[in-house]
Amino acid sequence: MSEHESGPAAERAGAPQETGGDATGPGQDDGVQVKTGKDNGSVPEAGIPELVIISGMSGAGRSTAAKCLEDLGWFVVDNLPPALIPTMVELGARSQGNVARIAVVVDVRGRRFFDNLRESLADLDARGVTRRTVFLESSDDALVRRFESVRRPHPLQGDGRIVDGIAAERTLLRELRGDADLVIDTSGLNVHELRAKMHAQFAGEEEPELRATVMSFGFKYGLPVDADLVVDMRFLPNPHWVPELRPFTGLNEEVASYVFNQPGAKEFLDRYAELLRMIAAGYRREGKRYVTIAVGCTGGKHRSVAMSEKLAARLVAEGVETVVVHRDMGRE
Repeated sequence: MSEHESGPAAERAGAPQETGGDATGPGQDDGVQVKTGKDNGSVPEAGIPELVIISGMSGAGRSTAAKCLEDLGWFVVDNLPPALIPTMVELGARSQGNVARIAVVVDVRGRRFFDNLRESLADLDARGVTRRTVFLESSDDALVRRFESVRRPHPLQGDGRIVDGIAAERTLLRELRGDADLVIDTSGLNVHELRAKMHAQFAGEEEPELRATVMSFGFKYGLPVDADLVVDMRFLPNPHWVPELRPFTGLNEEVASYVFNQPGAKEFLDRYAELLRMIAAGYRREGKRYVTIAVGCTGGKHRSVAMSEKLAARLVAEGVETVVVHRDMGRE
């Protein structure tokens, strides 16, 4: 993604602290941290609290994501052993509505946390707890830069290199990533952009049935790793080769008109919108609340941008809360 995202700054229990590097550095604390934020938003009625599990790669932004939820009024617990998550939810249920939204950060700092995680999640499902998992992802290059910037080892590297620790962590987290409700690629995001993404997903007064991100991108800059669905607009003629259209983007009316006057463009829009309608219905049945649809062309400037705008409009018309992101527009 062409947004620029950084990893978290570690916080000690009772008082936030800097890592000694920039905001992209990995967390430094192996202790359990409990944080309560000011209540900026509405909360559900008293009863079983909402639960968000924040996980992902070390250095990918977990603490930043947790801090954002804290600022939105969530009760945030960092590095809680997974075996204690059901207990935390039970305590929230006893709070008479005072702790109605709980966010828990789980990661490899707990080393053997996966031994208990699946059992704890099954326990929560049996209790009817509404839970969502947010997974923070990032490229190897970005993670290495972040660890080197704060001059700290990866928690799993042992006597090896940082890249060895990253590889081991990816293996441990693979299943959790696959089950996540929301995956955010932080390779190119800064702290403010990550907070904006979290705010867009969790700041609403009422949780929508489904939230969608429609992202245009350029294949020459790489596939978005957090995409759930990817479509390719390179079957359409490229406006780049039309001199009078080349300087503009797919947001320009003339460019969009050129794109949708090409054979197959309108048919694709209609049929893919129909397919998305079916997929959205299935996601709702399965309790999936987030979907990222990546629409690509060569440079992410013309065709993918125009199609993303039209697809987003169709989703909004279907009642899906939708955000449009043009990842690579303006990169050339």
